[in-house]
Amino acid sequence: MTDYIAVDIGASSGRLILGRKNQQQKLELEEIHRFVNGFNKENGHDRWAVDQLIHEIFIGLEKAKKLGVEKAKVGIDTWAVDYVLVGMDGCKIQNPISYRDQRTHHAIEELTMDFPKEYIYKKTGIQFLELNTLYQLYKENKEDLKKTDRIMMIPDYIGYVLTGNAVAEVTNASTTQMLNLREGLFDKDLLAKVNVYPEQFPRLVESGTILGTIRHKWRLKYEIPDCEVITVATHDTASAVVGTPGQGDDWAFLSSGTWSLLGKELNIPENGSEAFRENYTNEWGAYGTYRFLKNIMGLWIVQSIRGEQNNKYSFSEMAALAEQVAPFQQFINVNDERFTNPKSMIEEIQNYCRETGQKVPMTTGELVSAAYCNLALFYANELEKLAKIVRQPIHVLHIVGGGSNVQFLNQLTSSLAGITVKAGPSEATAIGNLLVQMISAGEVANLYDARQLIADSFIIKTYAPEEDKYEGVLEKYQSFVQGRCLS
Repeated sequence: MTDYIAVDIGASSGRLILGRKNQQQKLELEEIHRFVNGFNKENGHDRWAVDQLIHEIFIGLEKAKKLGVEKAKVGIDTWAVDYVLVGMDGCKIQNPISYRDQRTHHAIEELTMDFPKEYIYKKTGIQFLELNTLYQLYKENKEDLKKTDRIMMIPDYIGYVLTGNAVAEVTNASTTQMLNLREGLFDKDLLAKVNVYPEQFPRLVESGTILGTIRHKWRLKYEIPDCEVITVATHDTASAVVGTPGQGDDWAFLSSGTWSLLGKELNIPENGSEAFRENYTNEWGAYGTYRFLKNIMGLWIVQSIRGEQNNKYSFSEMAALAEQVAPFQQFINVNDERFTNPKSMIEEIQNYCRETGQKVPMTTGELVSAAYCNLALFYANELEKLAKIVRQPIHVLHIVGGGSNVQFLNQLTSSLAGITVKAGPSEATAIGNLLVQMISAGEVANLYDARQLIADSFIIKTYAPEEDKYEGVLEKYQSFVQGRCLS
C-alpha cells in the first residue's frame, strides 16, 4: 500500500495530510500535522516567514515517520501570486511579500497606461487584481531584482529547497497574469514591462511532474521517510478543483475558504469581451483544463470579525448567531477593495452601511449574518453571469473547502441561485493534491476516476432550493450593486 502526503498551506494555516486507499478501495485521510501561517511586518512590508513553513513541513514528515511511514510520495500546494526572489547563490534575497501588502495600490492604473487592459487580457485571459504577480513585480524593489537569478512561486520555491530542483508549475504560474494563452509561455512584452526576463523563471511543467527526492542534507538533519516529491497542482484552488466530485458539464465549483473561487472547468479558455468586462479569469488547471472563475472575498470577512473579537466564538457558533438574525438587512458589495485588508473589518462593514444609508450591524450575529447573506447574494449573482458567458446551463454547484461546512451559507446560496448545492468534501484541496500524486504513480487512472473515487469515499451533503423564500431579494441586490436606488 503506497503512502501519499499532501502538504497543503493556506494563508492562515498549513497541514500535512496522509492519504492512502484502504482495503475497500476508498480514500482514507489522516491529518498528521497542523501549523499556523500568516504574514508579519518586516522591512516595511507584510512578508511570509517561508523558512518557518519549510521547517513545519519537516516537523510533519518526522511525525509521519513516527507513525510508521517509511516511504511516501509528497505533493505541495499553497496560495497563488506570491513569489520568492532567489539570488545567484541559490538563496532567497528576502522573505516574500504578501499579496495583501499595500505596495500594489494603483499599480494596475499605472501599468495599463502603456498596455491597455484589453491587450493584457487578450494575451493572458487573467482577471485584473492588484495582488497579481504582474503588479507585484511592477512595484518590486529594483535593487533586489538586479540581484535576482530565479523567480519562483511559493510552492515551487519550497519544492526547490526540499529537492534542489526548480520548476514553474503551470496552475500557479498562470495566476501571475504573465503567461501567454496562445504561446503557452511567459509573455516577453509583459515581462519586459516589469523588468524581468523569461530566463529568470524555471521551466514550465504540468501537474503530476516528478520533481525529485528530498536532498540528502535534509535526511541527515531530520528523521523523515524516504520521500519523492511530485509537483502536483500547486495552486491550492487548482488542487481543490481536482478534488471536486463533479461529473458531466452542467456543474460549477465554489472553492470556499479565505477566498471564494467560483467558476467552471473548461477545456478551452474563454477570454472574449464579456469575460473581460466581468473580470473573469482563465487560470490553467490540471490535465489541460482551465479554471474559468471569479475571485470573491470569501470567508476572510468572517475570519477577520472573529479575530477582532479575540476568537470568542467558534465559526459554528458564529453561524448559529447569524441564523437568529433576520436576513438581508443590508446589501454589501463584498468584493469592494476596502474589505481586502482593513485595519478593522467590523468598522469597515459598519462604515460601509452608514455611507450607503443602510441599517448598521452591531452584534456578532448581525455582522456575521451580513457577511453570509451578502456572500450568498454575490454567489447567486455570479452564477447567472457565469452561465451566460460560457453559454451552458448550471444545474449543480459543488461547494468544497472549509465553507462547505457552513450549512446556513450553503442553504442561502441554493435558495437564492435556485440550483442544487452539493457540499463537500471540506478537504478538497488536500484530496486533489493526493489524487494528482496517485495519478502520477499509476494508482488512479485519470481525472474522471479520481473524482469517482471522491464520490465513493466521502459524504456529500445536498441542499435543494427553498422555493419563493427570498423572492425578489436577488433582484434588489443586483440593483444595488449596479448603483440604482433600492425600492
